Amino acid sequence: MNLHQFKFVQEAVRRNLNLTEAAKALHTSQPGVSKAIIELEEELGVEIFARHGKRLKRITEPGQHVLASIELIMREVGNLKRIGEQFSAQDSGTLSIATTHTQARYVLPVPVAKLREAYPKVNVSLHQGSPDQVARMVIDEVAEIGIATESLADYAELVTMPCYEWQHVLVLPQGHPLADKERISLEDLANEPIITYHPSFTGRTRIDHAFAQKKLTPRIALEAIDSDVIKTYVRLGLGVGIVAEMAVRDDTNADLVVRPMGHIFGVNIARVAFKRSAYLRNFVFKFAELLSDRLDRNLIAKALSGQHQDYEL
Repeated sequence: MNLHQFKFVQEAVRRNLNLTEAAKALHTSQPGVSKAIIELEEELGVEIFARHGKRLKRITEPGQHVLASIELIMREVGNLKRIGEQFSAQDSGTLSIATTHTQARYVLPVPVAKLREAYPKVNVSLHQGSPDQVARMVIDEVAEIGIATESLADYAELVTMPCYEWQHVLVLPQGHPLADKERISLEDLANEPIITYHPSFTGRTRIDHAFAQKKLTPRIALEAIDSDVIKTYVRLGLGVGIVAEMAVRDDTNADLVVRPMGHIFGVNIARVAFKRSAYLRNFVFKFAELLSDRLDRNLIAKALSGQHQDYEL
């Protein structure tokens, strides 16, 4: 058996058992992929995949165990490569970060700039997506570190750690009746057209949950993944906006009134994620430490090795 066979099995699973798509991703032929998998099955003495004709239909029970072992082997192969990179070029390389738009736009600029000061030979590659896409990019090793508020803690393949807390804020145009109200209630918001995040982004689940608990139905006028877009439509008078507090922290425009909403929507926790048992280079640890004073190299290393459980704030 060899690593090529392991890669072919992995890619077949990633491509929903479509060998043609797996072959394209691996830049090889479909018959070559099929033959390599069959040869591995013959050597192991078990079928990894159940078939209908030449098509793969599902992963067999022994195949699930084989796949788990292959994932472990390929992860360690990746670690070996990174160890080589670490010792041949300890202060250079590429840091790949998977994150959401809000994190990339409002949270990461300062730590990225500080990392570049400390490691001027390190290039940074930002991959943006939904929280679920962020998790998948870390699992698939497209990125070494993921940062998001939702979803990251839902994946067993990831080690996740809390990074910082934040709350939602209400943004209102100047002169709006709610701007002068001492304490805004959920009932007040239920009477307004609301502009806020798409359901899978930036703590939107907390917003929906708060309304559901009070048996209220929010009047969602517009959903977006970009806080700047939300603020733009608030300025145009389409409704009141609910955004993350970091999206208004450095906003110098005085045409919007900002009111904290933690008393209604609670506190959100942004988390960082690493793939379990991953080997991290020095500058990845450094970047995590720049993200939050709650994170340090020893704590992350213990968590990756299984010596420290995921924890909450």
